[in-house]
Amino acid sequence: MSALADRPANPVVGIRAPHESAALHVTGAAMYTDDLAAHTAGVLTAWPVQSTNAHAKVTIDVSGAYEVPGVVRVLTADDVPGVNDAGIKHDEPLFPDEAMFYGHALVWVLGETQEAARLGAAAVKVEYESLPSLITIQDAVDADSFQGIARTVQRGDAASALASSAHVFEGVSEFGGQEHFYLETQASFVTIDSEGQYFVQCSTQHPSETQEIVAHVLDLPSNQVTVQSLRMGGGFGGKEMQSHGFAAIAALGAKLTGRPVRLRLNRTQDITMTGKRHPFHISWKVGFDSDGLLQGLDAVLTCDGGWSLDLSEPVLGRALCHIDNGYWIPNVHALGRIVKTNKTSNTAFRGFGGPQGVFLIEDILGRVAPALGIDALTLREKNFYRTGQRTPYGQLVRDADRLGTIWNQLRDEADIDGRRDEILKFNADSAHAKRALTMTPIKFGISFNFAAFNQAGALVHVYKDGSVLINHGGTEMGQGLHTKMLQVAATALGLEMHQVRLAPTRTDKVPNTSATAASSGADLNGGAVKNACEQIRERMAAVAGRILNVDERDVRFEAGYVTGLGNLEQRLTFAEVAEAAYLQRVQLFAAGYYRTEGLHWNPEIMQGSPFKYFAYGCAATEVEVDEFTGAYTVRRVDIVHDVGDSLSPMLDIGQVEGAYVQGVGWLTLEELRWDTSDGPHRGRLQTQSASTYKLPSFSEMPSEFNVRLFEDAREDGAVYGSKAVGEPPFMLAFSAREAIREAVGAFGPEGHMVQLGSPATPEAVFWAVRAVQQAATDAHATPNRAGAHELAAVR
Repeated sequence: MSALADRPANPVVGIRAPHESAALHVTGAAMYTDDLAAHTAGVLTAWPVQSTNAHAKVTIDVSGAYEVPGVVRVLTADDVPGVNDAGIKHDEPLFPDEAMFYGHALVWVLGETQEAARLGAAAVKVEYESLPSLITIQDAVDADSFQGIARTVQRGDAASALASSAHVFEGVSEFGGQEHFYLETQASFVTIDSEGQYFVQCSTQHPSETQEIVAHVLDLPSNQVTVQSLRMGGGFGGKEMQSHGFAAIAALGAKLTGRPVRLRLNRTQDITMTGKRHPFHISWKVGFDSDGLLQGLDAVLTCDGGWSLDLSEPVLGRALCHIDNGYWIPNVHALGRIVKTNKTSNTAFRGFGGPQGVFLIEDILGRVAPALGIDALTLREKNFYRTGQRTPYGQLVRDADRLGTIWNQLRDEADIDGRRDEILKFNADSAHAKRALTMTPIKFGISFNFAAFNQAGALVHVYKDGSVLINHGGTEMGQGLHTKMLQVAATALGLEMHQVRLAPTRTDKVPNTSATAASSGADLNGGAVKNACEQIRERMAAVAGRILNVDERDVRFEAGYVTGLGNLEQRLTFAEVAEAAYLQRVQLFAAGYYRTEGLHWNPEIMQGSPFKYFAYGCAATEVEVDEFTGAYTVRRVDIVHDVGDSLSPMLDIGQVEGAYVQGVGWLTLEELRWDTSDGPHRGRLQTQSASTYKLPSFSEMPSEFNVRLFEDAREDGAVYGSKAVGEPPFMLAFSAREAIREAVGAFGPEGHMVQLGSPATPEAVFWAVRAVQQAATDAHATPNRAGAHELAAVR
């Protein structure tokens, strides 16, 4: 296998290719899981009976459902032939006898139509024996309700460092979750063929795990279950684990009725039944020396896992590995723990704990900079990692100088210093609106923290006419992974993109795949696709060498043609060589495989090198805040982001833009609210739709949005020198939150630490403005209160 990062002459990777399904998307012709069900005769629809109690023992009478015309079957725990569990931790009963959250699916009704199934579900009677319910993180902490394994990352002696620091601050950082709100809700469609094979069409990021869960629910070997993921209308992590149980329900229904079964949640069901980004409560204490350099950090990160573990442990692990972001902290002690609450089981979400970890250090630096008397940009920059330094968990920060290079490039290109001078003048003349412009960096580790997941497979077929079909284990959720794999295959085989076709992701083509997650889809599957293509190309080179009368090592594949060094007279088409190879009985298909090298990680002590590399980036955001309403406008965004040597620049820029906007949504707009009263709807999610849950839209887009990919950034050891792009730029949105904080601070006295709620909604910003204005009044009345922020418990 050739060097993974090397590119041949005139590669197809690196061109600005459109998304492979773009035309289908914009014309509405793209098929999704539920569309496939709509084109099948005799399909039954599954509908849930949801709990209306946050925590209760349940007794269920399903007889009423059978009196509804069109109801065919009610699925209950008694129908499960295998394991009544939808997860991998055996703590997620598919049919529970104890409702664990408001909205929990208790049983499922199968109907000839959706309306019949819905009415049948309404006719099911549920009796509740209420049990104590825990809704908030504090509820769970007070009740000592923890789950999973607590982990600690530590280096040096944080307590001693804090004791000897010139400046010490302590506080609490709290932030909420985030709804995935993918365009396509959770959907599964299951048929059984004449041989007893279960064919599961599922909107899932992890087909192999869906296969495993369906098999253990039905008490079948995995070779009797095939899962296909054609495409998804968005995933963002919400379909990494949460899709399995819905597929298992549809498969169980198909087994019991012998008919195809579809399950597609409506929007309200999806929001009330599926997990979110994990909310965190973090208490911290931090020390700086007299020059503003970080000396020590002691923190306790408490993560709301919801009612079951799901992926909470690895999410917490990644959060602990990102509390440093791009900053050197010589002494660290960070404890992470997971609480169990009576809410939906929180799960993967773009960034997978990384944003929650980064939140801590960015919140700290943004808060304390005024009290230190240091500009926040200066404070951040002076604490950047330097060459040779390691993370608190022991990994060398390779290419550490790249962060400073990107920072300086962005600062110059976006004229940060000149614009900040203009903003100072604007603020001096504007009493009721203030502006701010700030920058934040990101250093994000790429790879699954669980080493075994860092592997991938592919299957590549070359047909006699020279056309190529590829399968790989990654799933397409709109991010452009399939497009990149087409570019990788075309490059490796020396073809043009139109000569390569990609087949849907299926477990009977590529087995034992990892989830398309952790931003690793292109790294892993690209490596596997390239490996398979190179096996075939080497075989074809031997055939072509004989025809061209050159050594096989001198055969070249490019743009659909095959030539030989030293033979200027003859040129073969790829198809001609494929035909000749077939006639010579040369194998024209190959299984490719890739495993990420150089990873080692001990989760017990949270030490090692869990990441293949770090992706870097910096963003600058300018905002304006209105005093009277707390409303803010994002005026301009400038980003320079490191994706290595890009496989597909147009797709990568789109990913950076989308990630930033989604990050701004989490940090400033999207607020999940549950009923925390002791009334009959305790635990009910109150933000169940787009009318009550605020999503970023065109009105939140900056009027000027500049994104540039960092140049000359080849990553050795990654496919064609590229880097992951899906998750890292999500955290560039901290620049928006920090700009809002600085704009709020402009309403108050110099040196005041601004506490900003999260999400920083207009309401939260309004109260933050009022708080700094009150601080100005207090400071005028008692001017000797300077420095009182230090060692004050802030919230």
